[in-house]
Amino acid sequence: MTNTVKQLRSVRPDMPQSDSALPGWPLLLRESGESLVDQIVRGIRARIDDKLLRSGVRMPSIRQFADGNEISRFTVVEAYDRLVAQGYLESRRGSGFYVKERSPLGGGYGNTAVQAEAVAEAGRGLDVVWLVRNMFRQMPPHKMPGGGLLPPDWLDGELIANALRAVSRDNPSLLLGYGTPLGFLPLRQQLQLKLAELEIAAAPDQIVMTTGVTQGLDTVARHFLRPGDVIFVDDPAWFLMFGSFAALGAKIVGIPRLGDGPDIVRLRELAAIHKPKLYVINSVLHNPTSTSLSAAKAFQVLRIAEEHDFIIVEDDIYCDMHPGSAVQPATRIAALDQLQRVIYLGGFSKTLSANLRVGFIATSAELARSLADRKLLSTLTTGEIGERVAYKVLSEGHYRKHAERLRARLNGARDKVMRQLERMGMEIGDPPPCGMFLWVDTGRDTNVMTEEAMEQGFLLAPGSLFSPAQLPSTRMRINVASMSDPGIWRFLEKAMAR
Repeated sequence: MTNTVKQLRSVRPDMPQSDSALPGWPLLLRESGESLVDQIVRGIRARIDDKLLRSGVRMPSIRQFADGNEISRFTVVEAYDRLVAQGYLESRRGSGFYVKERSPLGGGYGNTAVQAEAVAEAGRGLDVVWLVRNMFRQMPPHKMPGGGLLPPDWLDGELIANALRAVSRDNPSLLLGYGTPLGFLPLRQQLQLKLAELEIAAAPDQIVMTTGVTQGLDTVARHFLRPGDVIFVDDPAWFLMFGSFAALGAKIVGIPRLGDGPDIVRLRELAAIHKPKLYVINSVLHNPTSTSLSAAKAFQVLRIAEEHDFIIVEDDIYCDMHPGSAVQPATRIAALDQLQRVIYLGGFSKTLSANLRVGFIATSAELARSLADRKLLSTLTTGEIGERVAYKVLSEGHYRKHAERLRARLNGARDKVMRQLERMGMEIGDPPPCGMFLWVDTGRDTNVMTEEAMEQGFLLAPGSLFSPAQLPSTRMRINVASMSDPGIWRFLEKAMAR
């Protein structure tokens, strides 16, 4: 029995009793669209990063691996050679391939897992950075029910590829320089039409393109906040904000989120006490609950902002996952305020492509110029290639149909996932009628569940990370589009049965 087999079985006693292939290796999927070489490299790399394969361990021979997985030896040779080039393996002449000792600061996609383990060993446990790091590991989407993106096969890669080819043919020389400070003008003109459908009036000079909503939030926060200033967020809310705002020296205060929006009584009380500069809120399809703001609550939030003189930052990244107010109620504060006290953020990372990194800020023309200047000082201009691709997709009418297909598919998946979770004993409360997330109550410490799931190769999103206080929670965010793996259902079934 090889050292590799012994080592892996000590971690996972349920692994196959075979020396002929890498133990615990999932079935290679020839129809997945990912080459066998890429699957092997990704899988071995993840095992090394997760310390399931430790430095100095001898890998299965090329013949053993190939025969055990019924693949060509040339495929294994290419995979091993890539891992050597990436610093994960070393080749010893006449002896075989061994896991290479790597520096704690070494590169590689999976270094995130090593860092996460180091954080846990330092006594910090799970935190926001832990989840963000692990979300960017090279894990298959169906292994990440705690992730925040739709699986690639739910999106339309061919649509993006066709638009990219068209953009490259139009005038290649335009792709070689910087963009403009506000962003690609035809796209901003297209966004003017899109916002008008939401009853938000915004001329092109009121729109600033950003590298996703994340940069939009950061740009707005840097403009308004100084060390010691208070910023309000929903509780629960999108976790990445907490670390970003804290790094600016801001004090983060959570406003309890209810089924139809924030707790108005607490919002008014806390606004009187803290005098915040900003309040960041999801009005439509709130992350992580998928709830939406009622019209009454929207008016009350705006009134309190006027009384206590703070700015509302409305993050509407999930806008196109909502079928529209004609089907489901959906009130945006920006439509009530018309961008006087409200800064509106949007983008296409969730529905079109995260890799394009196309987002935008809509605000007053004066503030738009100031935010564009701040963007110039930090990152110069945004990437016009992605903006041109997004414009092509939006302007040619493809995006609307694509969004309709996504909503229909989410509806089917959500109903099925909710029924299965409720059968296990999880509570969902009022089930959201649309959106990609469920905010479930497991009745158990979800930090513990998350750590156990990671040991089995699944990424969950525990409720503690969605609160500024990060206290232990029985809640958990579920991405309904990433629940197709039978393994995650088996894990949850066992966890709930304890």
